[in-house]
Amino acid sequence: MTIRVWDYLTEYGAEEADLLDAVRTVFASGQLVLGPAVEGFERAFADFHGVRHAVGVDNGTNAVELALRSAGVGPGDEVVTVSNTAAPTVVAIDAIGAVPVFVDVRDDDTYLMDVAQVRDAITPRTRAVLPVHLYGQCVEMEPLTTLAAEAGIAVVEDCAQAHAARHHGRLAGTFGRTAAYSFYPTKVLGAYGDGGAVLTDDDEAAARTRRLRYYGMERTYYVVERPALNSRLDAVQAEILRRKLGRLDDYVAARREVARRYDEALAGTDLVLPAVAPGNEHSYYLYVVRHPERDLVLKHLAERGIALTVSYPWPVHTMSGFAHLGVPRGSLPVTEAAAEEIFSLPMYPHLSPEIQDTVIENLLDVLRDL
Repeated sequence: MTIRVWDYLTEYGAEEADLLDAVRTVFASGQLVLGPAVEGFERAFADFHGVRHAVGVDNGTNAVELALRSAGVGPGDEVVTVSNTAAPTVVAIDAIGAVPVFVDVRDDDTYLMDVAQVRDAITPRTRAVLPVHLYGQCVEMEPLTTLAAEAGIAVVEDCAQAHAARHHGRLAGTFGRTAAYSFYPTKVLGAYGDGGAVLTDDDEAAARTRRLRYYGMERTYYVVERPALNSRLDAVQAEILRRKLGRLDDYVAARREVARRYDEALAGTDLVLPAVAPGNEHSYYLYVVRHPERDLVLKHLAERGIALTVSYPWPVHTMSGFAHLGVPRGSLPVTEAAAEEIFSLPMYPHLSPEIQDTVIENLLDVLRDL
Protein backbone atom coordinates (compact mmCIF):
# COMPACT_ATOMS: atom_id res chain seq x y z
CA MET A 1 0.00 0.00 0.00
CA THR A 2 1.27 3.43 -0.91
CA ILE A 3 0.83 6.07 1.78
CA ARG A 4 -0.19 9.43 0.36
CA VAL A 5 -0.54 12.95 1.68
CA TRP A 6 -4.34 12.78 1.53
CA ASP A 7 -7.04 10.12 1.43
CA TYR A 8 -10.80 10.39 1.74
CA LEU A 9 -11.88 6.75 1.87
CA THR A 10 -11.73 6.40 5.65
CA GLU A 11 -13.80 9.55 6.04
CA TYR A 12 -16.28 8.25 3.48
CA GLY A 13 -16.59 4.98 5.35
CA ALA A 14 -17.37 6.80 8.58
CA GLU A 15 -19.84 9.24 7.01
CA GLU A 16 -21.28 7.18 4.16
CA ALA A 17 -24.87 7.03 5.45
CA ASP A 18 -25.13 10.81 5.88
CA LEU A 19 -23.41 11.56 2.58
CA LEU A 20 -25.69 9.26 0.59
CA ASP A 21 -28.72 10.64 2.40
CA ALA A 22 -27.61 14.12 1.27
CA VAL A 23 -27.62 12.91 -2.35
CA ARG A 24 -31.06 11.34 -1.96
CA THR A 25 -32.40 14.51 -0.37
CA VAL A 26 -31.37 16.63 -3.35
CA PHE A 27 -32.58 14.11 -5.93
CA ALA A 28 -35.99 14.00 -4.26
CA SER A 29 -36.25 17.77 -3.83
CA GLY A 30 -37.53 18.55 -7.32
CA GLN A 31 -34.79 21.17 -7.88
CA LEU A 32 -31.33 20.14 -9.01
CA VAL A 33 -29.78 23.55 -9.78
CA LEU A 34 -29.52 26.18 -7.03
CA GLY A 35 -32.69 25.94 -4.92
CA PRO A 36 -33.02 24.97 -1.25
CA ALA A 37 -29.83 22.90 -0.99
CA VAL A 38 -27.60 25.76 -2.16
CA GLU A 39 -29.54 28.37 -0.20
CA GLY A 40 -29.33 26.23 2.94
CA PHE A 41 -25.58 25.84 2.69
CA GLU A 42 -25.07 29.52 1.88
CA ARG A 43 -27.02 30.55 4.97
CA ALA A 44 -25.19 28.08 7.21
CA PHE A 45 -21.76 29.07 5.88
CA ALA A 46 -22.48 32.78 6.33
CA ASP A 47 -23.81 32.17 9.84
CA PHE A 48 -20.73 30.13 10.77
CA HIS A 49 -18.60 33.18 9.94
CA GLY A 50 -20.98 35.75 11.40
CA VAL A 51 -21.41 37.62 8.11
CA ARG A 52 -24.47 38.44 6.02
CA HIS A 53 -23.73 36.67 2.76
CA ALA A 54 -22.19 33.54 1.27
CA VAL A 55 -22.63 32.90 -2.44
CA GLY A 56 -21.97 29.36 -3.64
CA VAL A 57 -19.99 28.97 -6.86
CA ASP A 58 -18.65 26.07 -8.86
CA ASN A 59 -14.98 26.05 -7.81
CA GLY A 60 -12.34 27.94 -5.89
CA THR A 61 -10.72 29.55 -8.94
CA ASN A 62 -13.97 31.18 -9.96
CA ALA A 63 -14.56 32.12 -6.34
CA VAL A 64 -11.35 34.18 -6.43
CA GLU A 65 -12.30 35.74 -9.77
CA LEU A 66 -15.80 36.64 -8.63
CA ALA A 67 -14.58 37.90 -5.25
CA LEU A 68 -12.20 40.23 -7.10
CA ARG A 69 -14.77 41.36 -9.63
CA SER A 70 -17.36 41.92 -6.92
CA ALA A 71 -14.83 44.10 -5.10
CA GLY A 72 -14.49 46.27 -8.20
CA VAL A 73 -11.34 44.83 -9.80
CA GLY A 74 -11.32 45.02 -13.58
CA PRO A 75 -9.05 44.88 -16.66
CA GLY A 76 -5.77 46.70 -16.24
CA ASP A 77 -6.04 46.98 -12.46
CA GLU A 78 -3.19 45.73 -10.32
CA VAL A 79 -3.66 43.19 -7.53
CA VAL A 80 -0.93 42.75 -4.93
CA THR A 81 -0.49 39.11 -3.91
CA VAL A 82 2.12 36.38 -3.43
CA SER A 83 3.82 33.89 -5.72
CA ASN A 84 3.95 31.16 -3.05
CA THR A 85 0.42 29.98 -3.70
CA ALA A 86 -1.53 27.56 -5.84
CA ALA A 87 -1.55 28.81 -9.42
CA PRO A 88 -5.37 29.31 -9.48
CA THR A 89 -4.95 32.38 -7.26
CA VAL A 90 -3.08 34.10 -10.06
CA VAL A 91 -5.04 32.44 -12.88
CA ALA A 92 -8.14 34.17 -11.47
CA ILE A 93 -6.43 37.58 -11.49
CA ASP A 94 -5.33 37.02 -15.07
CA ALA A 95 -8.82 35.91 -16.12
CA ILE A 96 -10.17 39.35 -15.26
CA GLY A 97 -7.46 41.05 -17.29
CA ALA A 98 -5.92 42.41 -14.09
CA VAL A 99 -2.18 42.34 -13.34
CA PRO A 100 -0.72 40.41 -10.38
CA VAL A 101 2.02 42.24 -8.50
CA PHE A 102 4.03 39.93 -6.25
CA VAL A 103 5.50 40.53 -2.83
CA ASP A 104 7.66 38.03 -1.00
CA VAL A 105 6.69 35.86 1.96
CA ARG A 106 7.89 36.13 5.54
CA ASP A 107 11.24 34.60 6.45
CA ASP A 108 9.83 32.96 9.58
CA ASP A 109 8.78 29.48 8.35
CA THR A 110 5.10 30.47 8.03
CA TYR A 111 5.52 31.24 4.28
CA LEU A 112 2.78 33.88 4.58
CA MET A 113 2.64 37.22 2.76
CA ASP A 114 5.19 39.72 4.08
CA VAL A 115 2.78 42.55 4.79
CA ALA A 116 5.67 44.98 5.31
CA GLN A 117 6.40 44.80 1.56
CA VAL A 118 2.87 45.66 0.43
CA ARG A 119 3.12 49.43 0.82
CA ASP A 120 5.97 49.67 -1.69
CA ALA A 121 4.05 47.47 -4.15
CA ILE A 122 1.04 49.79 -4.31
CA THR A 123 0.82 52.08 -7.34
CA PRO A 124 -1.91 54.35 -8.73
CA ARG A 125 -3.18 51.30 -10.67
CA THR A 126 -3.57 49.09 -7.58
CA ARG A 127 -7.19 48.19 -6.94
CA ALA A 128 -6.88 45.34 -4.43
CA VAL A 129 -4.56 43.31 -2.23
CA LEU A 130 -5.12 39.56 -2.20
CA PRO A 131 -3.62 37.89 0.90
CA VAL A 132 -3.42 34.11 0.71
CA HIS A 133 -4.10 32.44 4.05
CA LEU A 134 -1.69 29.60 3.46
CA TYR A 135 -1.55 25.99 4.70
CA GLY A 136 -4.21 26.67 7.35
CA GLN A 137 -3.26 29.98 8.97
CA CYS A 138 -3.90 33.65 8.40
CA VAL A 139 -1.83 36.50 7.06
CA GLU A 140 -1.25 39.34 9.53
CA MET A 141 -4.46 41.20 8.77
CA GLU A 142 -4.60 44.28 11.03
CA PRO A 143 -1.74 46.22 9.39
CA LEU A 144 -2.86 45.01 5.97
CA THR A 145 -6.44 46.23 6.32
CA THR A 146 -5.21 49.53 7.76
CA LEU A 147 -2.85 50.02 4.83
CA ALA A 148 -5.56 49.11 2.33
CA ALA A 149 -7.98 51.60 3.87
CA GLU A 150 -5.35 54.34 3.71
CA ALA A 151 -4.66 53.53 0.06
CA GLY A 152 -8.34 53.23 -0.86
CA ILE A 153 -8.01 49.68 -2.16
CA ALA A 154 -10.01 46.53 -1.43
CA VAL A 155 -8.85 43.54 0.60
CA VAL A 156 -9.93 40.27 -1.01
CA GLU A 157 -8.98 37.19 1.02
CA ASP A 158 -8.00 33.87 -0.54
CA CYS A 159 -9.24 31.41 2.09
CA ALA A 160 -9.00 28.23 0.02
CA GLN A 161 -6.60 26.73 2.58
CA ALA A 162 -7.89 28.35 5.76
CA HIS A 163 -11.34 27.03 6.64
CA ALA A 164 -11.94 27.67 10.36
CA ALA A 165 -8.53 29.27 10.84
CA ARG A 166 -8.56 32.24 13.23
CA HIS A 167 -6.46 35.36 13.64
CA HIS A 168 -6.72 36.98 17.09
CA GLY A 169 -9.98 35.09 17.55
CA ARG A 170 -11.49 36.19 14.25
CA LEU A 171 -12.23 33.73 11.45
CA ALA A 172 -10.40 33.90 8.13
CA GLY A 173 -12.66 35.43 5.51
CA THR A 174 -14.11 38.13 7.76
CA PHE A 175 -11.46 40.83 7.35
CA GLY A 176 -11.80 41.94 3.74
CA ARG A 177 -14.53 43.26 1.49
CA THR A 178 -14.86 39.80 -0.03
CA ALA A 179 -13.29 36.39 0.54
CA ALA A 180 -12.95 33.34 -1.70
CA TYR A 181 -13.22 29.72 -0.60
CA SER A 182 -12.53 26.44 -2.35
CA PHE A 183 -14.25 23.21 -1.36
CA TYR A 184 -12.02 20.95 -3.46
CA PRO A 185 -12.08 17.49 -1.84
CA THR A 186 -8.70 17.87 -0.12
CA LYS A 187 -9.72 21.03 1.75
CA VAL A 188 -10.44 21.26 5.46
CA LEU A 189 -14.10 21.56 4.44
CA GLY A 190 -14.08 19.49 1.26
CA ALA A 191 -16.84 18.49 -1.13
CA TYR A 192 -17.05 15.23 -3.08
CA GLY A 193 -16.22 17.15 -6.25
CA ASP A 194 -15.59 20.80 -7.00
CA GLY A 195 -17.14 23.75 -5.21
CA GLY A 196 -16.45 27.23 -3.92
CA ALA A 197 -18.01 30.27 -2.28
CA VAL A 198 -17.63 34.02 -1.97
CA LEU A 199 -18.13 35.39 1.53
CA THR A 200 -18.97 39.04 2.22
CA ASP A 201 -20.66 41.41 4.62
CA ASP A 202 -21.23 43.86 1.75
CA ASP A 203 -24.76 43.75 0.32
CA GLU A 204 -23.78 45.15 -3.08
CA ALA A 205 -20.80 42.81 -3.43
CA ALA A 206 -23.09 39.86 -2.67
CA ALA A 207 -25.70 40.98 -5.20
CA ARG A 208 -23.01 41.48 -7.81
CA THR A 209 -21.57 38.02 -7.15
CA ARG A 210 -24.99 36.41 -7.57
CA ARG A 211 -25.39 38.14 -10.94
CA LEU A 212 -21.89 37.27 -12.08
CA ARG A 213 -22.24 33.57 -11.23
CA TYR A 214 -25.39 33.30 -13.39
CA TYR A 215 -24.39 34.61 -16.83
CA GLY A 216 -24.84 38.25 -15.80
CA MET A 217 -28.61 38.07 -15.63
CA GLU A 218 -29.80 40.90 -13.42
CA ARG A 219 -33.51 41.66 -13.65
CA THR A 220 -34.95 38.56 -15.23
CA TYR A 221 -33.92 35.12 -16.44
CA TYR A 222 -32.88 34.77 -20.08
CA VAL A 223 -31.84 38.44 -20.36
CA VAL A 224 -28.10 39.02 -20.00
CA GLU A 225 -27.24 42.61 -19.25
CA ARG A 226 -23.53 42.14 -18.51
CA PRO A 227 -21.94 38.92 -19.82
CA ALA A 228 -20.46 36.88 -16.99
CA LEU A 229 -19.90 33.26 -15.94
CA ASN A 230 -21.92 30.14 -15.42
CA SER A 231 -20.51 29.45 -11.96
CA ARG A 232 -23.19 27.92 -9.77
CA LEU A 233 -22.46 25.61 -6.84
CA ASP A 234 -23.88 22.15 -7.56
CA ALA A 235 -26.87 21.36 -5.35
CA VAL A 236 -25.60 17.91 -4.36
CA GLN A 237 -22.24 19.33 -3.30
CA ALA A 238 -24.02 22.11 -1.40
CA GLU A 239 -26.07 19.64 0.63
CA ILE A 240 -22.98 17.54 1.37
CA LEU A 241 -21.11 20.66 2.46
CA ARG A 242 -23.98 21.82 4.66
CA ARG A 243 -23.86 18.55 6.55
CA LYS A 244 -20.07 18.46 6.75
CA LEU A 245 -20.03 22.04 8.02
CA GLY A 246 -21.56 20.74 11.25
CA ARG A 247 -18.47 18.51 11.64
CA LEU A 248 -15.92 21.17 10.71
CA ASP A 249 -14.78 21.84 14.26
CA ASP A 250 -14.20 18.11 14.73
CA TYR A 251 -12.19 17.94 11.51
CA VAL A 252 -9.98 20.81 12.67
CA ALA A 253 -9.49 19.29 16.12
CA ALA A 254 -8.39 16.02 14.51
CA ARG A 255 -5.97 17.85 12.21
CA ARG A 256 -4.46 19.66 15.17
CA GLU A 257 -3.95 16.35 16.93
CA VAL A 258 -2.15 14.97 13.87
CA ALA A 259 0.04 18.10 13.86
CA ARG A 260 0.75 17.73 17.59
CA ARG A 261 1.96 14.17 17.10
CA TYR A 262 4.26 15.27 14.26
CA ASP A 263 5.58 18.16 16.36
CA GLU A 264 6.39 15.83 19.23
CA ALA A 265 7.93 13.03 17.18
CA LEU A 266 10.02 15.22 14.86
CA ALA A 267 11.33 17.73 17.38
CA GLY A 268 15.11 17.72 17.49
CA THR A 269 15.58 16.58 13.89
CA ASP A 270 17.05 18.80 11.19
CA LEU A 271 13.60 19.28 9.71
CA VAL A 272 12.17 22.78 10.02
CA LEU A 273 8.68 22.23 11.41
CA PRO A 274 5.67 24.50 10.78
CA ALA A 275 5.68 27.78 12.66
CA VAL A 276 2.44 29.32 13.88
CA ALA A 277 2.36 33.11 13.58
CA PRO A 278 1.45 35.11 16.72
CA GLY A 279 -2.29 35.40 17.19
CA ASN A 280 -3.07 32.55 14.79
CA GLU A 281 -5.08 29.39 15.40
CA HIS A 282 -3.86 26.98 12.71
CA SER A 283 -6.38 24.65 11.06
CA TYR A 284 -3.62 22.56 9.37
CA TYR A 285 -4.83 22.15 5.84
CA LEU A 286 -1.25 21.05 5.24
CA TYR A 287 1.66 20.14 7.50
CA VAL A 288 4.63 21.62 5.64
CA VAL A 289 8.20 20.88 6.70
CA ARG A 290 11.53 21.95 5.25
CA HIS A 291 14.86 20.25 4.63
CA PRO A 292 17.87 21.25 2.49
CA GLU A 293 18.00 17.74 0.98
CA ARG A 294 14.26 17.69 0.24
CA ASP A 295 14.43 15.89 -3.09
CA LEU A 296 16.65 13.14 -1.68
CA VAL A 297 14.33 12.70 1.31
CA LEU A 298 11.31 12.38 -0.99
CA LYS A 299 13.14 9.90 -3.21
CA HIS A 300 14.03 7.61 -0.30
CA LEU A 301 10.52 7.81 1.16
CA ALA A 302 8.99 6.97 -2.21
CA GLU A 303 11.17 3.85 -2.33
CA ARG A 304 9.55 2.88 0.98
CA GLY A 305 6.02 3.39 -0.36
CA ILE A 306 5.43 6.88 1.06
CA ALA A 307 4.52 9.32 -1.71
CA LEU A 308 4.72 12.89 -0.44
CA THR A 309 4.08 16.15 -2.28
CA VAL A 310 5.39 19.70 -2.44
CA SER A 311 3.16 22.74 -2.05
CA TYR A 312 4.51 24.39 -4.10
CA PRO A 313 7.63 23.40 -6.04
CA TRP A 314 7.34 26.18 -8.65
CA PRO A 315 6.51 29.72 -7.54
CA VAL A 316 3.92 31.21 -9.86
CA HIS A 317 6.25 33.91 -11.20
CA THR A 318 8.66 31.21 -12.46
CA MET A 319 6.00 29.40 -14.52
CA SER A 320 6.10 29.75 -18.31
CA GLY A 321 2.42 30.68 -18.34
CA PHE A 322 3.24 33.87 -16.45
CA ALA A 323 6.47 34.76 -18.23
CA HIS A 324 4.66 37.76 -19.76
CA LEU A 325 4.65 39.39 -16.31
CA GLY A 326 8.41 39.82 -16.60
CA VAL A 327 9.18 38.93 -12.97
CA PRO A 328 12.72 37.51 -13.03
CA ARG A 329 14.08 34.75 -10.83
CA GLY A 330 15.72 36.25 -7.80
CA SER A 331 12.97 38.83 -7.32
CA LEU A 332 11.34 36.90 -4.48
CA PRO A 333 14.27 35.24 -2.69
CA VAL A 334 12.42 33.87 0.34
CA THR A 335 9.70 32.32 -1.85
CA GLU A 336 12.23 30.84 -4.24
CA ALA A 337 14.44 29.38 -1.52
CA ALA A 338 11.47 27.79 0.26
CA ALA A 339 10.26 26.17 -2.96
CA GLU A 340 13.52 24.21 -3.14
CA GLU A 341 13.17 22.73 0.35
CA ILE A 342 9.56 22.40 1.54
CA PHE A 343 7.35 19.32 1.42
CA SER A 344 4.13 18.11 3.01
CA LEU A 345 3.51 15.19 5.34
CA PRO A 346 0.20 13.28 5.32
CA MET A 347 -2.52 15.43 6.89
CA TYR A 348 -6.23 14.70 7.05
CA PRO A 349 -8.63 14.21 9.97
CA HIS A 350 -9.06 10.47 9.56
CA LEU A 351 -5.32 9.75 9.32
CA SER A 352 -4.84 6.81 11.67
CA PRO A 353 -2.10 6.86 14.33
CA GLU A 354 -0.74 3.63 12.81
CA ILE A 355 -0.24 5.18 9.37
CA GLN A 356 1.15 8.36 10.88
CA ASP A 357 3.61 6.32 12.96
CA THR A 358 4.74 4.51 9.81
CA VAL A 359 5.42 7.84 8.13
CA ILE A 360 7.28 9.17 11.16
CA GLU A 361 9.41 6.06 11.62
CA ASN A 362 10.43 5.95 7.97
CA LEU A 363 11.11 9.67 7.85
CA LEU A 364 13.34 9.44 10.93
CA ASP A 365 15.21 6.51 9.34
CA VAL A 366 15.77 8.46 6.13
CA LEU A 367 16.97 11.53 8.01
CA ARG A 368 19.45 9.46 10.04
CA ASP A 369 20.85 7.88 6.88
CA LEU A 370 21.45 11.13 4.96
